[in-house]
Amino acid sequence: MIKHFLNLEWKAFFRSASFGKSLGVKLLMGFFAIYFMVVFLGIGIMLYPGLKKLYPEQDPLIIVNNFLFFWILGDLLFRFFFQKLPVMSVKPLLTLPIGRNKIVNYVLGKSALSFFNFLPLFAIVPFSIMLLVNDYPLGAVLAWVLALVLTTLIINYLNFIIESFSSETELSFLPIILITGGLFAIDYFELLSFKNLIGSAFNAIYQSPLLIGILVLILVALFVLNSKLLHKKLFLDSGLKTQVKEVNASNLEWTKNFGDIAPFMQLDLRLIWRNKRTKSSVWMLALGLLYGLFFYPNPTYNNMPFFFIFIGIFSTGIFLINFGQFVPAWDSGYYKLLMSQNIKYEQYLKSKFTLMALSVVILFVLGIPYVYFGWKILLAHFAAAIYNIGINTHVILWGGAFNRKKIDLSQKAAFNYQGTGAVQWLIGIPLLVLPMIIFALLNWLLSFEIACLVLIVMGVVGIVFHQKLMRFITGKYLESKYKMIDAFNQDN
Repeated sequence: MIKHFLNLEWKAFFRSASFGKSLGVKLLMGFFAIYFMVVFLGIGIMLYPGLKKLYPEQDPLIIVNNFLFFWILGDLLFRFFFQKLPVMSVKPLLTLPIGRNKIVNYVLGKSALSFFNFLPLFAIVPFSIMLLVNDYPLGAVLAWVLALVLTTLIINYLNFIIESFSSETELSFLPIILITGGLFAIDYFELLSFKNLIGSAFNAIYQSPLLIGILVLILVALFVLNSKLLHKKLFLDSGLKTQVKEVNASNLEWTKNFGDIAPFMQLDLRLIWRNKRTKSSVWMLALGLLYGLFFYPNPTYNNMPFFFIFIGIFSTGIFLINFGQFVPAWDSGYYKLLMSQNIKYEQYLKSKFTLMALSVVILFVLGIPYVYFGWKILLAHFAAAIYNIGINTHVILWGGAFNRKKIDLSQKAAFNYQGTGAVQWLIGIPLLVLPMIIFALLNWLLSFEIACLVLIVMGVVGIVFHQKLMRFITGKYLESKYKMIDAFNQDN
């Protein structure tokens, strides 16, 4: 059965409408994987001699054990944001004579083969070899290595449990932040030394390898708990709502001032406010608005005026980036219905453009108090806002014509990478990198004011040619209309 599951996933990957873009992302992720493997390998090789040089009177193994608590916290935090439970399309399998246990065990077993579980070995194995070279007992070192492998798997399954319970909350990342932050704070303020507790536990396993059975029991318990959680979700009707809530909807009368695009704006605004995934675009407005406070109070950035434009584009364009990069995937659930209606595609896209442009204006106005840190910052934000409206709105709409990833709006919002493809990664170059390079170059060759003026002129040119640009972008969407319908019909 495992062979059949692997065969189905292999076919699903290569037959997907997003195959080309998924392949590009996987190649990019492969490059990062090789980079991290080399980094961890270097750490594993240099760790023993480095610690021996810095602390000649102490045992390097005991030092490493005392810092395993911070590795566990960091690994758990990193996995929550970047590692997801391996997903396969199980609903077609539920109508076949295939036991649920086989499906659940396959998914959980596949997660054990995650790259996140193998990465620590590139540091652990070289360090353990260095221990053996320096006459540490073979059996004790092997027990220590096995304990770290089991700990990695425990973190793997613990992450899925935390994610399962936290996904029901509006801000799903808060539980993991509270857990890891709370444990770190307790250790930091010496209320309870988790660092010494974890270190003593691994020292004890090194001295008495039979204690490794405790880790085995913990791992089995977490596997069983994960299995029960997945069993509860493996039903054909598991996606149906069990509770009915009364929706407080505004009539959005003010949108009628925008003429024929008003109905589309109303649909977008209701979509944003009624779904978990799209609500993140609203909450991110606060982050974008306050983003400058992380940098401007620091005197270091006063001598880096070219960085002002990056903050300005991010601060005034946070909604544009978060909402715009998934156009038209937000409507993927009913895209076929939308395309069967007698509507003008240009009106549909103009409503998206208008929402993004309005958000830029509002965020710029709300960010005017940044002038407290200097008039140059306000000028940079103004230039960034004009550039966002004239250039970035059109660029991000054009990129949407190549979107082939479906989005489930009911899924949690925070750090959800569903719908993210090569387009979302590559679009960041013209959105953020290009204006920053242009600004930095002109600021270095000419002056800060000229650099701002050039970005303003570029934005104004984009606004002046808005109608022509929209016709060009609409043509791109019409060309790929049926490809997108086919892609959005797949669960990829």
